[in-house]
Amino acid sequence: MRPRLRLYTGDEQADRFSPPTVSVRLSELTQVLTEAGRWNRTWVADFADDEVQVSSDLYEILSTYWHLRPSA
Repeated sequence: MRPRLRLYTGDEQADRFSPPTVSVRLSELTQVLTEAGRWNRTWVADFADDEVQVSSDLYEILSTYWHLRPSA
C-alpha cells in the first residue's frame, strides 16, 4: 500500500480544540467593563472582535435599547 500525502490546512485541529468557557454574572462583567472603559484600558480593544454568548431575552433587550437610544 502506498502512503498518501494529505494537505494540512489546520482546520482539523481547530475542530478538536474548543476554548474553555466561564460563567460570570452580568453585574460583575459590567462593573469591570465600565471601569476599564472609563480608564481607556487598551486590553478592551484587544477583545473587541471576540464573540460572547448571551441569553436570547438579554439580547432582545440590548438590541431594543440600542435601536431606541437617543441619537446625538
